[in-house]
Amino acid sequence: MQRKLCLILLVFSFSLKALPQSIEDSVYILKSVEISAGQIFKKEDAGMKRTTVDTLILLQKINLSLSELLSQNTPGFIKDYGRGGLATASFRGTAASHTKVNWNGMSINSPMAGMVDFSLIPVYIIDDINLQFGAASIAGNSGGLGGSINIGNTVDWKNKTGIKFMQGIGSYNTFDEFLQLALGNSSFQSKTRFYHNYSKNDYPYINRGIGEIDPGTGEIINPAETNANAGFTRYGLLQELYFKPNNKNIFSTKWWFQNAGRTVPRATSYEGPDNANLNKQVDSDNKIVTDWKHFGEKYMLAVRSGYSAKQLDYSLKNNVPGLGPVPAIYSESSQNSFLNTVSLDYDFTSSFSVETALDLNYHDVVSRDTVQKNGYEKNRSEVSWFIALRKNVSNRLNLNLMLRQDWVDSKAVPAVPFFGFDFRIIKGEELFLKGNFARNFHQPDLNALYWQPGGNPDLLPEKGISIELGLEYETRWKKTDFKTEITAFRSDIDNWIIWLPSYKGYWEPANIRRVLSQGIELNASLGGDAGKIHYKVSANYAYTSSVNYGDPLVWGDESYGK
Repeated sequence: MQRKLCLILLVFSFSLKALPQSIEDSVYILKSVEISAGQIFKKEDAGMKRTTVDTLILLQKINLSLSELLSQNTPGFIKDYGRGGLATASFRGTAASHTKVNWNGMSINSPMAGMVDFSLIPVYIIDDINLQFGAASIAGNSGGLGGSINIGNTVDWKNKTGIKFMQGIGSYNTFDEFLQLALGNSSFQSKTRFYHNYSKNDYPYINRGIGEIDPGTGEIINPAETNANAGFTRYGLLQELYFKPNNKNIFSTKWWFQNAGRTVPRATSYEGPDNANLNKQVDSDNKIVTDWKHFGEKYMLAVRSGYSAKQLDYSLKNNVPGLGPVPAIYSESSQNSFLNTVSLDYDFTSSFSVETALDLNYHDVVSRDTVQKNGYEKNRSEVSWFIALRKNVSNRLNLNLMLRQDWVDSKAVPAVPFFGFDFRIIKGEELFLKGNFARNFHQPDLNALYWQPGGNPDLLPEKGISIELGLEYETRWKKTDFKTEITAFRSDIDNWIIWLPSYKGYWEPANIRRVLSQGIELNASLGGDAGKIHYKVSANYAYTSSVNYGDPLVWGDESYGK
Protein backbone atom coordinates (compact mmCIF):
# COMPACT_ATOMS: atom_id res chain seq x y z
CA MET A 1 0.00 0.00 0.00
CA GLN A 2 1.32 3.35 -0.99
CA ARG A 3 0.82 5.95 1.68
CA LYS A 4 1.13 9.67 1.36
CA LEU A 5 1.52 11.86 4.38
CA CYS A 6 1.59 15.61 4.43
CA LEU A 7 1.91 17.70 7.55
CA ILE A 8 1.82 21.46 7.70
CA LEU A 9 2.29 22.71 11.25
CA LEU A 10 2.29 26.03 12.96
CA VAL A 11 1.96 28.48 10.13
CA PHE A 12 2.25 31.77 11.96
CA SER A 13 0.87 34.97 10.54
CA PHE A 14 0.96 38.32 12.25
CA SER A 15 -0.46 41.64 11.12
CA LEU A 16 -1.36 45.03 12.45
CA LYS A 17 -4.91 45.01 13.72
CA ALA A 18 -7.34 46.53 11.22
CA LEU A 19 -7.16 50.22 12.03
CA PRO A 20 -7.39 53.25 9.72
CA GLN A 21 -3.66 53.39 9.12
CA SER A 22 -1.03 52.13 6.69
CA ILE A 23 2.62 51.15 6.59
CA GLU A 24 4.68 52.95 4.00
CA ASP A 25 8.22 53.23 2.79
CA SER A 26 9.79 54.75 -0.27
CA VAL A 27 8.43 52.27 -2.80
CA TYR A 28 5.50 50.30 -1.38
CA ILE A 29 2.28 51.15 0.46
CA LEU A 30 0.45 48.34 2.27
CA LYS A 31 -3.16 49.06 3.15
CA SER A 32 -4.68 47.89 6.41
CA VAL A 33 -6.11 44.37 6.27
CA GLU A 34 -9.64 43.48 7.33
CA ILE A 35 -10.04 40.15 9.09
CA SER A 36 -13.54 38.86 9.74
CA ALA A 37 -15.18 35.55 10.55
CA GLY A 38 -17.73 34.15 8.13
CA GLN A 39 -20.89 32.25 8.91
CA ILE A 40 -20.24 28.51 8.75
CA PHE A 41 -23.86 27.27 9.00
CA LYS A 42 -25.02 28.18 5.47
CA LYS A 43 -27.40 26.07 3.45
CA GLU A 44 -25.36 26.84 0.28
CA ASP A 45 -22.37 24.97 1.78
CA ALA A 46 -24.23 22.07 3.39
CA GLY A 47 -22.15 18.88 3.23
CA MET A 48 -19.31 20.60 1.40
CA LYS A 49 -15.75 20.95 2.68
CA ARG A 50 -14.28 24.28 1.67
CA THR A 51 -10.95 25.84 2.68
CA THR A 52 -10.18 29.52 2.17
CA VAL A 53 -6.67 30.97 2.24
CA ASP A 54 -6.55 34.11 4.40
CA THR A 55 -5.95 37.37 2.52
CA LEU A 56 -3.14 38.13 4.96
CA ILE A 57 -1.30 34.99 3.83
CA LEU A 58 -1.77 36.06 0.20
CA LEU A 59 -0.04 39.34 1.05
CA GLN A 60 2.83 37.54 2.78
CA LYS A 61 3.35 35.09 -0.12
CA ILE A 62 2.81 37.64 -2.88
CA ASN A 63 6.16 36.95 -4.58
CA LEU A 64 5.67 33.15 -4.75
CA SER A 65 3.89 30.87 -7.19
CA LEU A 66 0.53 29.22 -6.50
CA SER A 67 2.27 25.85 -6.03
CA GLU A 68 4.33 27.22 -3.13
CA LEU A 69 1.28 28.86 -1.55
CA LEU A 70 -0.80 25.68 -1.68
CA SER A 71 1.96 23.36 -0.42
CA GLN A 72 2.64 25.59 2.60
CA ASN A 73 -0.92 26.48 3.61
CA THR A 74 -3.35 23.73 2.57
CA PRO A 75 -3.63 19.93 2.99
CA GLY A 76 -3.48 19.45 -0.80
CA PHE A 77 -0.40 17.56 -2.01
CA ILE A 78 1.66 19.47 -4.59
CA LYS A 79 4.13 17.59 -6.79
CA ASP A 80 6.73 20.33 -7.23
CA TYR A 81 10.02 20.07 -9.16
CA GLY A 82 11.41 23.30 -7.72
CA ARG A 83 11.04 26.92 -8.70
CA GLY A 84 10.67 27.15 -12.46
CA GLY A 85 9.82 23.43 -12.76
CA LEU A 86 6.50 21.68 -13.29
CA ALA A 87 4.09 21.70 -10.32
CA THR A 88 0.79 19.79 -10.23
CA ALA A 89 -1.81 19.04 -7.56
CA SER A 90 -2.98 15.74 -6.11
CA PHE A 91 -6.07 16.05 -3.93
CA ARG A 92 -7.07 13.02 -1.88
CA GLY A 93 -4.77 10.67 -3.77
CA THR A 94 -6.09 11.51 -7.23
CA ALA A 95 -4.22 12.45 -10.41
CA ALA A 96 -3.31 15.97 -11.56
CA SER A 97 -6.16 16.01 -14.11
CA HIS A 98 -8.65 15.26 -11.31
CA THR A 99 -8.21 18.72 -9.77
CA LYS A 100 -10.27 21.41 -11.50
CA VAL A 101 -8.95 24.98 -11.49
CA ASN A 102 -11.19 28.00 -12.09
CA TRP A 103 -10.11 31.62 -12.62
CA ASN A 104 -12.94 34.10 -12.01
CA GLY A 105 -15.41 31.28 -12.66
CA MET A 106 -13.78 30.14 -15.92
CA SER A 107 -12.07 26.75 -16.12
CA ILE A 108 -8.37 26.98 -17.02
CA ASN A 109 -7.61 23.24 -17.13
CA SER A 110 -5.89 22.26 -20.36
CA PRO A 111 -8.26 20.32 -22.66
CA MET A 112 -5.17 18.45 -23.90
CA ALA A 113 -3.49 17.27 -20.69
CA GLY A 114 -6.39 18.04 -18.37
CA MET A 115 -4.18 19.62 -15.73
CA VAL A 116 -2.73 22.99 -14.68
CA ASP A 117 0.93 23.85 -14.06
CA PHE A 118 0.72 25.77 -10.77
CA SER A 119 4.29 27.04 -11.10
CA LEU A 120 3.03 29.35 -13.90
CA ILE A 121 0.42 31.10 -11.70
CA PRO A 122 1.85 33.92 -9.55
CA VAL A 123 0.19 34.67 -6.20
CA TYR A 124 0.53 38.34 -7.15
CA ILE A 125 -2.52 38.18 -9.47
CA ILE A 126 -4.77 36.46 -6.88
CA ASP A 127 -7.13 38.38 -4.58
CA ASP A 128 -8.96 35.41 -3.11
CA ILE A 129 -8.65 31.64 -3.29
CA ASN A 130 -10.69 28.73 -1.95
CA LEU A 131 -10.47 24.95 -2.26
CA GLN A 132 -13.41 22.59 -2.55
CA PHE A 133 -12.65 18.98 -1.69
CA GLY A 134 -14.02 15.86 -3.35
CA ALA A 135 -17.44 15.84 -4.97
CA ALA A 136 -18.22 19.37 -3.71
CA SER A 137 -16.42 20.52 -6.87
CA ILE A 138 -19.46 19.64 -9.03
CA ALA A 139 -20.89 23.01 -7.95
CA GLY A 140 -18.50 24.48 -10.55
CA ASN A 141 -17.93 21.64 -13.04
CA SER A 142 -17.78 17.87 -13.25
CA GLY A 143 -14.63 15.77 -13.39
CA GLY A 144 -13.02 17.00 -10.17
CA LEU A 145 -12.60 13.60 -8.55
CA GLY A 146 -10.18 15.14 -6.05
CA GLY A 147 -11.66 18.63 -5.81
CA SER A 148 -11.32 22.10 -7.25
CA ILE A 149 -9.25 25.26 -6.73
CA ASN A 150 -11.00 28.57 -7.32
CA ILE A 151 -8.96 31.74 -7.71
CA GLY A 152 -10.43 35.15 -8.36
CA ASN A 153 -10.08 38.90 -8.43
CA THR A 154 -12.12 41.39 -6.42
CA VAL A 155 -12.91 45.08 -6.77
CA ASP A 156 -12.59 47.88 -4.21
CA TRP A 157 -15.19 50.52 -5.08
CA LYS A 158 -13.67 52.92 -2.53
CA ASN A 159 -10.33 53.09 -4.34
CA LYS A 160 -9.49 56.37 -6.13
CA THR A 161 -5.89 56.16 -7.26
CA GLY A 162 -2.95 54.03 -6.22
CA ILE A 163 0.43 52.74 -7.28
CA LYS A 164 2.44 49.89 -5.77
CA PHE A 165 5.87 48.55 -6.64
CA MET A 166 7.88 45.67 -5.21
CA GLN A 167 11.37 44.43 -6.06
CA GLY A 168 12.84 41.09 -5.00
CA ILE A 169 16.48 40.04 -5.40
CA GLY A 170 17.79 36.59 -4.53
CA SER A 171 20.69 34.20 -4.94
CA TYR A 172 21.66 32.65 -8.29
CA ASN A 173 20.71 35.75 -10.31
CA THR A 174 17.06 35.76 -9.21
CA PHE A 175 14.97 38.92 -9.74
CA ASP A 176 11.26 39.62 -9.19
CA GLU A 177 9.43 42.85 -10.08
CA PHE A 178 5.79 43.74 -9.45
CA LEU A 179 3.94 46.95 -10.39
CA GLN A 180 0.28 47.79 -9.82
CA LEU A 181 -1.67 50.83 -11.04
CA ALA A 182 -5.26 51.47 -9.92
CA LEU A 183 -7.76 54.29 -10.40
CA GLY A 184 -11.50 54.80 -10.33
CA ASN A 185 -14.52 55.92 -8.35
CA SER A 186 -17.74 54.45 -6.96
CA SER A 187 -18.97 53.54 -10.49
CA PHE A 188 -15.81 52.62 -12.40
CA GLN A 189 -12.58 50.87 -11.38
CA SER A 190 -9.46 49.94 -13.30
CA LYS A 191 -6.56 47.88 -11.98
CA THR A 192 -3.44 46.99 -13.96
CA ARG A 193 -0.77 44.60 -12.70
CA PHE A 194 2.59 43.93 -14.37
CA TYR A 195 5.08 41.30 -13.20
CA HIS A 196 8.44 39.88 -14.23
CA ASN A 197 10.40 36.95 -12.77
CA TYR A 198 13.84 35.75 -13.81
CA SER A 199 16.39 33.32 -12.39
CA LYS A 200 19.48 31.63 -13.75
CA ASN A 201 18.82 29.00 -11.05
CA ASP A 202 22.42 27.72 -11.19
CA TYR A 203 22.87 26.53 -7.61
CA PRO A 204 25.61 24.03 -6.62
CA TYR A 205 24.74 20.54 -5.35
CA ILE A 206 26.20 17.08 -4.72
CA ASN A 207 24.99 14.76 -7.49
CA ARG A 208 23.87 11.53 -5.78
CA GLY A 209 22.71 10.12 -9.12
CA ILE A 210 26.22 9.26 -10.33
CA GLY A 211 29.55 8.45 -8.70
CA GLU A 212 32.96 6.91 -8.99
CA ILE A 213 34.62 4.32 -6.80
CA ASP A 214 37.78 5.49 -5.03
CA PRO A 215 40.40 2.82 -5.89
CA GLY A 216 42.15 3.39 -2.57
CA THR A 217 39.23 3.28 -0.14
CA GLY A 218 36.49 1.65 -2.23
CA GLU A 219 34.11 4.44 -1.29
CA ILE A 220 31.70 5.96 -3.79
CA ILE A 221 32.53 9.59 -4.53
CA ASN A 222 29.63 11.77 -5.74
CA PRO A 223 30.72 14.78 -7.79
CA ALA A 224 29.93 18.39 -6.94
CA GLU A 225 28.01 19.95 -9.84
CA THR A 226 26.11 23.08 -10.79
CA ASN A 227 22.42 22.99 -11.68
CA ALA A 228 22.88 23.83 -15.35
CA ASN A 229 20.24 24.44 -18.02
CA ALA A 230 17.57 25.22 -15.39
CA GLY A 231 16.93 28.95 -15.81
CA PHE A 232 13.49 30.47 -16.26
CA THR A 233 11.82 33.77 -17.04
CA ARG A 234 8.19 34.86 -16.80
CA TYR A 235 6.41 38.12 -17.49
CA GLY A 236 2.77 39.02 -17.63
CA LEU A 237 -0.06 41.51 -17.36
CA LEU A 238 -3.47 41.40 -15.66
CA GLN A 239 -5.94 44.13 -16.62
CA GLU A 240 -9.25 44.46 -14.73
CA LEU A 241 -12.13 46.80 -15.59
CA TYR A 242 -15.31 47.13 -13.49
CA PHE A 243 -18.42 49.21 -14.18
CA LYS A 244 -21.39 49.67 -11.84
CA PRO A 245 -24.09 51.90 -13.41
CA ASN A 246 -26.38 51.28 -10.43
CA ASN A 247 -26.73 49.01 -7.42
CA LYS A 248 -28.45 46.29 -9.46
CA ASN A 249 -25.88 45.74 -12.23
CA ILE A 250 -22.14 45.12 -12.31
CA PHE A 251 -20.09 44.58 -15.47
CA SER A 252 -16.48 43.41 -15.48
CA THR A 253 -13.75 42.38 -17.90
CA LYS A 254 -10.45 40.74 -16.98
CA TRP A 255 -7.57 40.04 -19.36
CA TRP A 256 -4.56 37.96 -18.30
CA PHE A 257 -1.54 37.66 -20.59
CA GLN A 258 1.59 35.70 -19.72
CA ASN A 259 4.72 34.42 -21.43
CA ALA A 260 7.00 31.94 -19.67
CA GLY A 261 10.21 30.35 -20.92
CA ARG A 262 12.34 27.75 -19.20
CA THR A 263 15.08 25.30 -19.95
CA VAL A 264 14.72 21.77 -18.63
CA PRO A 265 17.76 20.29 -16.82
CA ARG A 266 19.05 16.82 -17.65
CA ALA A 267 18.46 13.85 -15.38
CA THR A 268 21.01 13.71 -12.55
CA SER A 269 22.05 10.23 -13.74
CA TYR A 270 23.31 11.67 -17.07
CA GLU A 271 27.09 11.25 -17.50
CA GLY A 272 27.68 12.70 -21.00
CA PRO A 273 29.21 16.06 -21.96
CA ASP A 274 27.62 19.24 -20.59
CA ASN A 275 26.55 20.54 -24.00
CA ALA A 276 25.17 17.25 -25.32
CA ASN A 277 21.54 18.38 -25.42
CA LEU A 278 19.31 21.33 -24.70
CA ASN A 279 15.65 21.17 -23.61
CA LYS A 280 13.53 24.30 -23.83
CA GLN A 281 9.84 25.01 -23.21
CA VAL A 282 7.87 28.20 -23.90
CA ASP A 283 4.31 28.79 -22.64
CA SER A 284 2.28 31.73 -23.96
CA ASP A 285 -1.20 32.34 -22.53
CA ASN A 286 -4.07 34.74 -23.16
CA LYS A 287 -7.21 34.56 -21.04
CA ILE A 288 -10.11 36.98 -21.05
CA VAL A 289 -13.43 36.78 -19.20
CA THR A 290 -16.36 39.21 -19.26
CA ASP A 291 -19.37 38.96 -17.00
CA TRP A 292 -22.57 40.75 -16.07
CA LYS A 293 -24.29 40.33 -12.71
CA HIS A 294 -27.84 41.56 -12.12
CA PHE A 295 -29.23 41.67 -8.57
CA GLY A 296 -32.98 41.49 -8.06
CA GLU A 297 -34.95 41.51 -4.86
CA LYS A 298 -34.86 37.73 -4.55
CA TYR A 299 -32.45 36.60 -7.24
CA MET A 300 -29.09 37.07 -8.92
CA LEU A 301 -28.65 36.54 -12.66
CA ALA A 302 -25.10 36.11 -13.98
CA VAL A 303 -23.88 35.83 -17.57
CA ARG A 304 -20.22 35.06 -18.25
CA SER A 305 -18.25 34.56 -21.45
CA GLY A 306 -14.57 33.69 -21.68
CA TYR A 307 -11.81 32.88 -24.14
CA SER A 308 -8.59 31.01 -23.40
CA ALA A 309 -5.69 30.57 -25.82
CA LYS A 310 -2.46 28.75 -25.09
CA GLN A 311 0.64 28.07 -27.19
CA LEU A 312 3.14 25.54 -25.81
CA ASP A 313 6.37 24.93 -27.72
CA TYR A 314 8.92 22.32 -26.65
CA SER A 315 12.24 21.63 -28.34
CA LEU A 316 15.08 19.17 -27.76
CA LYS A 317 18.39 19.61 -29.57
CA ASN A 318 21.26 17.12 -29.50
CA ASN A 319 24.78 18.40 -30.01
CA VAL A 320 26.26 16.17 -32.73
CA PRO A 321 30.07 16.45 -33.27
CA GLY A 322 30.76 18.13 -36.59
CA LEU A 323 27.13 19.21 -37.07
CA GLY A 324 26.39 21.21 -33.92
CA PRO A 325 22.88 21.32 -32.37
CA VAL A 326 20.51 19.08 -34.31
CA PRO A 327 16.75 19.18 -33.52
CA ALA A 328 15.42 15.87 -32.20
CA ILE A 329 12.00 17.18 -31.14
CA TYR A 330 10.18 20.38 -32.01
CA SER A 331 6.63 20.13 -30.70
CA GLU A 332 4.07 22.91 -31.13
CA SER A 333 0.74 22.69 -29.35
CA SER A 334 -2.02 25.28 -29.52
CA GLN A 335 -5.42 25.28 -27.88
CA ASN A 336 -8.36 27.67 -28.15
CA SER A 337 -11.29 27.44 -25.76
CA PHE A 338 -14.58 29.35 -25.73
CA LEU A 339 -16.43 29.12 -22.42
CA ASN A 340 -19.90 30.52 -21.69
CA THR A 341 -22.13 30.34 -18.63
CA VAL A 342 -25.52 31.71 -17.61
CA SER A 343 -26.73 31.11 -14.05
CA LEU A 344 -29.68 32.08 -11.87
CA ASP A 345 -29.78 31.95 -8.06
CA TYR A 346 -33.31 32.46 -6.69
CA ASP A 347 -34.34 32.71 -3.04
CA PHE A 348 -37.97 31.64 -2.73
CA THR A 349 -37.74 32.25 1.01
CA SER A 350 -34.92 32.91 3.46
CA SER A 351 -34.77 29.16 4.10
CA PHE A 352 -35.14 27.77 0.55
CA SER A 353 -33.22 28.64 -2.62
CA VAL A 354 -32.67 27.21 -6.08
CA GLU A 355 -29.64 27.67 -8.31
CA THR A 356 -29.43 26.61 -11.93
CA ALA A 357 -26.76 27.12 -14.58
CA LEU A 358 -26.06 26.24 -18.21
CA ASP A 359 -22.49 25.97 -19.58
CA LEU A 360 -21.62 25.92 -23.30
CA ASN A 361 -17.94 25.24 -24.01
CA TYR A 362 -15.93 24.53 -27.15
CA HIS A 363 -12.26 23.48 -27.41
CA ASP A 364 -10.07 23.32 -30.52
CA VAL A 365 -6.55 21.87 -30.21
CA VAL A 366 -3.67 21.21 -32.61
CA SER A 367 -0.46 19.35 -31.77
CA ARG A 368 2.40 18.95 -34.25
CA ASP A 369 6.00 17.73 -34.12
CA THR A 370 7.77 19.12 -37.18
CA VAL A 371 10.81 16.86 -36.69
CA GLN A 372 9.09 13.51 -36.13
CA LYS A 373 6.19 14.42 -38.47
CA ASN A 374 3.33 13.38 -36.22
CA GLY A 375 0.54 14.98 -34.18
CA TYR A 376 -3.22 15.39 -34.10
CA GLU A 377 -5.97 17.97 -34.51
CA LYS A 378 -9.27 17.63 -32.65
CA ASN A 379 -12.11 19.64 -31.18
CA ARG A 380 -14.60 18.98 -28.41
CA SER A 381 -17.94 20.56 -27.50
CA GLU A 382 -19.33 20.43 -23.98
CA VAL A 383 -22.79 21.28 -22.66
CA SER A 384 -23.48 21.11 -18.94
CA TRP A 385 -26.70 21.76 -17.01
CA PHE A 386 -26.61 22.23 -13.23
CA ILE A 387 -29.34 22.57 -10.62
CA ALA A 388 -29.12 22.85 -6.84
CA LEU A 389 -31.87 22.85 -4.20
CA ARG A 390 -30.79 24.24 -0.80
CA LYS A 391 -33.05 24.05 2.26
CA ASN A 392 -32.63 25.28 5.81
CA VAL A 393 -34.98 22.88 7.62
CA SER A 394 -34.38 24.49 11.01
CA ASN A 395 -31.61 26.22 12.88
CA ARG A 396 -30.13 22.74 13.34
CA LEU A 397 -30.31 21.21 9.83
CA ASN A 398 -29.30 22.30 6.31
CA LEU A 399 -29.81 20.15 3.19
CA ASN A 400 -28.10 20.52 -0.19
CA LEU A 401 -29.12 18.54 -3.29
CA MET A 402 -27.15 19.15 -6.50
CA LEU A 403 -27.33 17.52 -9.93
CA ARG A 404 -25.13 18.02 -13.00
CA GLN A 405 -25.82 16.57 -16.46
CA ASP A 406 -23.18 16.82 -19.20
CA TRP A 407 -23.21 16.25 -22.94
CA VAL A 408 -19.82 15.75 -24.65
CA ASP A 409 -19.86 16.04 -28.46
CA SER A 410 -23.67 15.81 -28.31
CA LYS A 411 -23.57 12.52 -26.36
CA ALA A 412 -25.08 12.41 -22.87
CA VAL A 413 -22.88 11.12 -20.08
CA PRO A 414 -24.16 9.74 -16.76
CA ALA A 415 -25.68 12.37 -14.48
CA VAL A 416 -23.70 13.41 -11.41
CA PRO A 417 -25.82 13.76 -8.23
CA PHE A 418 -24.72 15.15 -4.84
CA PHE A 419 -26.54 15.06 -1.51
CA GLY A 420 -25.06 16.89 1.48
CA PHE A 421 -26.18 17.89 4.95
CA ASP A 422 -25.08 19.92 7.98
CA PHE A 423 -26.54 19.02 11.39
CA ARG A 424 -26.05 21.15 14.50
CA ILE A 425 -25.40 18.56 17.21
CA ILE A 426 -25.93 20.80 20.25
CA LYS A 427 -28.53 23.54 20.15
CA GLY A 428 -26.93 26.97 20.35
CA GLU A 429 -23.39 25.63 19.76
CA GLU A 430 -21.31 25.84 16.57
CA LEU A 431 -20.70 22.08 16.51
CA PHE A 432 -21.80 20.35 13.31
CA LEU A 433 -21.93 16.90 11.80
CA LYS A 434 -21.32 17.23 8.03
CA GLY A 435 -21.51 14.67 5.28
CA ASN A 436 -22.23 13.99 1.63
CA PHE A 437 -22.81 11.16 -0.80
CA ALA A 438 -22.06 11.74 -4.47
CA ARG A 439 -21.18 10.33 -7.83
CA ASN A 440 -18.53 11.76 -10.14
CA PHE A 441 -17.48 11.34 -13.74
CA HIS A 442 -14.36 12.34 -15.69
CA GLN A 443 -14.07 12.26 -19.47
CA PRO A 444 -10.63 11.27 -20.93
CA ASP A 445 -8.55 14.28 -21.94
CA LEU A 446 -7.66 14.78 -25.59
CA ASN A 447 -3.98 13.82 -25.21
CA ALA A 448 -4.96 10.51 -23.61
CA LEU A 449 -7.22 9.75 -26.57
CA TYR A 450 -5.22 11.06 -29.53
CA TRP A 451 -1.57 11.80 -28.62
CA GLN A 452 0.89 10.54 -31.24
CA PRO A 453 2.38 8.12 -30.56
CA GLY A 454 0.55 6.45 -27.69
CA GLY A 455 -2.98 7.86 -27.59
CA ASN A 456 -5.73 5.34 -26.86
CA PRO A 457 -9.11 6.22 -28.47
CA ASP A 458 -10.69 3.20 -26.74
CA LEU A 459 -10.25 4.63 -23.23
CA LEU A 460 -13.30 4.48 -20.98
CA PRO A 461 -14.40 7.48 -18.87
CA GLU A 462 -13.51 7.45 -15.17
CA LYS A 463 -16.47 7.19 -12.80
CA GLY A 464 -16.94 6.59 -9.11
CA ILE A 465 -18.86 6.93 -5.88
CA SER A 466 -17.63 9.01 -2.96
CA ILE A 467 -18.77 9.47 0.63
CA GLU A 468 -17.59 11.97 3.21
CA LEU A 469 -18.31 12.52 6.90
CA GLY A 470 -16.88 15.05 9.32
CA LEU A 471 -17.18 17.23 12.41
CA GLU A 472 -16.72 21.01 12.47
CA TYR A 473 -16.50 23.20 15.55
CA GLU A 474 -16.05 26.93 16.02
CA THR A 475 -16.06 29.08 19.16
CA ARG A 476 -14.85 32.44 20.48
CA TRP A 477 -13.41 33.24 23.90
CA LYS A 478 -13.23 36.99 24.50
CA LYS A 479 -10.82 38.08 21.73
CA THR A 480 -9.73 34.59 20.66
CA ASP A 481 -11.26 32.53 17.82
CA PHE A 482 -10.83 28.75 17.59
CA LYS A 483 -11.95 26.57 14.70
CA THR A 484 -11.29 22.92 13.93
CA GLU A 485 -12.58 20.32 11.47
CA ILE A 486 -11.97 16.61 10.98
CA THR A 487 -13.13 14.80 7.83
CA ALA A 488 -13.02 11.17 6.70
CA PHE A 489 -13.53 10.33 3.02
CA ARG A 490 -13.68 7.34 0.68
CA SER A 491 -13.76 7.31 -3.14
CA ASP A 492 -14.21 4.13 -5.17
CA ILE A 493 -13.23 4.91 -8.79
CA ASP A 494 -13.59 2.62 -11.81
CA ASN A 495 -11.63 2.90 -15.09
CA TRP A 496 -8.92 5.13 -13.59
CA ILE A 497 -6.65 6.35 -16.43
CA ILE A 498 -2.90 5.86 -16.05
CA TRP A 499 0.02 6.12 -18.49
CA LEU A 500 2.21 3.01 -18.56
CA PRO A 501 5.35 2.02 -20.52
CA SER A 502 4.47 -0.34 -23.37
CA TYR A 503 6.42 -2.99 -25.28
CA LYS A 504 6.24 -0.64 -28.30
CA GLY A 505 8.90 1.60 -26.77
CA TYR A 506 6.67 4.47 -25.65
CA TRP A 507 4.09 5.17 -22.96
CA GLU A 508 0.36 4.56 -23.46
CA PRO A 509 -2.69 5.36 -21.32
CA ALA A 510 -4.84 2.51 -20.02
CA ASN A 511 -7.79 2.03 -17.68
CA ILE A 512 -7.30 0.54 -14.22
CA ARG A 513 -10.33 -1.49 -13.28
CA ARG A 514 -10.58 -0.03 -9.77
CA VAL A 515 -8.77 2.44 -7.51
CA LEU A 516 -9.77 2.96 -3.87
CA SER A 517 -8.83 6.30 -2.30
CA GLN A 518 -9.60 6.96 1.34
CA GLY A 519 -8.20 8.96 4.21
CA ILE A 520 -8.64 11.54 6.92
CA GLU A 521 -8.03 15.30 7.09
CA LEU A 522 -7.66 17.45 10.19
CA ASN A 523 -7.25 21.20 10.39
CA ALA A 524 -7.33 23.68 13.26
CA SER A 525 -6.75 27.40 13.66
CA LEU A 526 -6.41 29.76 16.59
CA GLY A 527 -6.44 33.52 16.17
CA GLY A 528 -7.14 36.71 18.00
CA ASP A 529 -6.04 40.19 18.99
CA ALA A 530 -3.36 41.23 21.44
CA GLY A 531 -3.44 45.01 21.47
CA LYS A 532 -2.68 46.20 17.95
CA ILE A 533 -1.32 42.80 16.94
CA HIS A 534 -3.54 40.27 15.19
CA TYR A 535 -2.19 36.71 15.28
CA LYS A 536 -3.20 33.40 13.79
CA VAL A 537 -1.78 29.90 14.24
CA SER A 538 -2.99 27.09 11.98
CA ALA A 539 -2.20 23.42 11.46
CA ASN A 540 -3.24 20.91 8.77
CA TYR A 541 -2.80 17.15 8.75
CA ALA A 542 -3.82 14.80 5.93
CA TYR A 543 -3.43 11.05 5.54
CA THR A 544 -4.33 9.47 2.20
CA SER A 545 -4.25 5.87 1.03
CA SER A 546 -4.77 5.43 -2.73
CA VAL A 547 -4.54 1.77 -3.79
CA ASN A 548 -4.65 0.12 -7.22
CA TYR A 549 -7.03 -2.86 -7.35
CA GLY A 550 -6.84 -3.24 -11.13
CA ASP A 551 -5.76 -6.16 -13.29
CA PRO A 552 -2.41 -7.61 -12.11
CA LEU A 553 -1.84 -9.15 -15.55
CA VAL A 554 -1.75 -5.86 -17.47
CA TRP A 555 1.68 -5.49 -19.10
CA GLY A 556 3.82 -2.84 -17.40
CA ASP A 557 1.50 -2.34 -14.43
CA GLU A 558 3.44 -3.48 -11.38
CA SER A 559 1.50 -1.35 -8.91
CA TYR A 560 -1.36 -3.80 -8.22
CA GLY A 561 -2.22 -3.75 -4.53
CA LYS A 562 0.08 -0.78 -3.88
